[in-house]
Amino acid sequence: MFTRVFSAALQGVEAIQVEVEVNTGVGNPLVIVVGLPDAAVRESKDRVTTAIGNSGFRWPRERTTINLAPADTKKEGPSFDLPIAIGMIAAAERAELPRLERCYVIGELALTGEIRPIKGALPIAVEARNQGKKAIILPAVNAPEAAIVEGIEVYGVRNLREAYEFLSRKKDLIPLQGNAAERLESYSGEDVDFSEVKGQHQVKRAIEVAMAGGHNLLLIGPPGSGKSMLAKRIPTIIPPMSLDEAIETTKIHSICGLLDETHSFVARRPFRSPHHTVSDVGLLGGSTNPTPGEVSLAHNGVLFLDELPEFKRTTLEVMRQPLEDGKVTISRAAGTMTFPADFVLIAAMNPCPCGYFGDPARECRCSPVQIERYRNRISGPLLDRIDLHVEAPAVAFKELSGVGHAEPSAAIRERVLAARGVQKARFAGGRKTASNARMSHSQIKKFCVLDETSTEMLRHAMEDLHLSARAYDRILKVARTIADLAGHERIESSHIGEAIQYRTLDRRLWA
Repeated sequence: MFTRVFSAALQGVEAIQVEVEVNTGVGNPLVIVVGLPDAAVRESKDRVTTAIGNSGFRWPRERTTINLAPADTKKEGPSFDLPIAIGMIAAAERAELPRLERCYVIGELALTGEIRPIKGALPIAVEARNQGKKAIILPAVNAPEAAIVEGIEVYGVRNLREAYEFLSRKKDLIPLQGNAAERLESYSGEDVDFSEVKGQHQVKRAIEVAMAGGHNLLLIGPPGSGKSMLAKRIPTIIPPMSLDEAIETTKIHSICGLLDETHSFVARRPFRSPHHTVSDVGLLGGSTNPTPGEVSLAHNGVLFLDELPEFKRTTLEVMRQPLEDGKVTISRAAGTMTFPADFVLIAAMNPCPCGYFGDPARECRCSPVQIERYRNRISGPLLDRIDLHVEAPAVAFKELSGVGHAEPSAAIRERVLAARGVQKARFAGGRKTASNARMSHSQIKKFCVLDETSTEMLRHAMEDLHLSARAYDRILKVARTIADLAGHERIESSHIGEAIQYRTLDRRLWA
């Protein structure tokens, strides 16, 4: 007997339809799995037959061939256990399952017949809807995640018997309803606030500019100056995600297995802070079968790299492509995958190994050779891709002990949102550009026109500081953002001057 069950396999951050074909015929009782399965899929026949028996069903005692089509696409992981089991039971029972044609079925089986969670429920649900299916049957733990997708019924099941009885119409289940827009609006916000940070007004201003235009930022200062504290409060002022951004971000976290019943939807922009011992694969993504790394998990959010020179230089260099293109392409023997990686980079570092170079109160113990070696861990091309460099000096006792309240995150966020609104209107109708930081060369020429005074000021800065052509574009983009924050249609010399100020660290610290 022949049975066909529809399922899906993950490819990058998307899913593709897989037809699980089960055929039983005359021959020795043997189960064969074909269709380019990996080791986990090949082992599924042992898990599945045991789970079928422990669930009170019988499995085919004839020769059983299981084909996963299309045969030229590699199938990975244990998520095909449930569709294979459903097909084998239907073949053994010679049963018709009237609901099978309209459903996607996916899930991992325990030997007891219980259904374990899988990765990638959200992109699989999207693919099911795109293929015209009316429902998806998957582990109950993953159901809230898949319910984000509108236009498809989501049925969460906890064991093999429950899934089979539903498909054979012996049991009815209530589909889980989810409203992504409501879940996005119900997000309650952060527990920290910029009002808790004393002093560092120049740094706060730089952070405001960076978030208003989506610019990368480097904080340089001695230990204890509040660099990490400031960075951790950045999520309180960044604009909220749109529904499309939230779904796109949730898909990445879904295929990495970072979601569960409690946290099934990414409603806030990600804030990722990997340790400096992270590997190239951990940061960029990869392994034998390419999977997303930290740069993709930070998509539509912030990637914070504390103690930047402590990261391996080769690890930092792999960030050039995502910083420039907003995506990362990984090529392996198993195939080539492209993952989205459009994030804002916030980095922090000390000015020298001991941290006190240039500090008026503490003496630096580092030799010139040690300082040079420390700074050379960050290449010039990478530094060029960071739009703003700002010093974070130690906070004076007077500011720390002051009773006055600093400006709250809500006030800063209001200005950031106003500037982003200006940019949204500016780039409407053209190529998809989310912020000033992502402007193309043609857009820079169109929207960053300078008067004679500003042009002369920028020319002097380029010559005196020996800045690169990339730094020239960065200054114009940052100046455009500063003008947006000020509510000015044209870029003025004061805006160019402030933008240049954020590049002077190129010479002051790296010459």
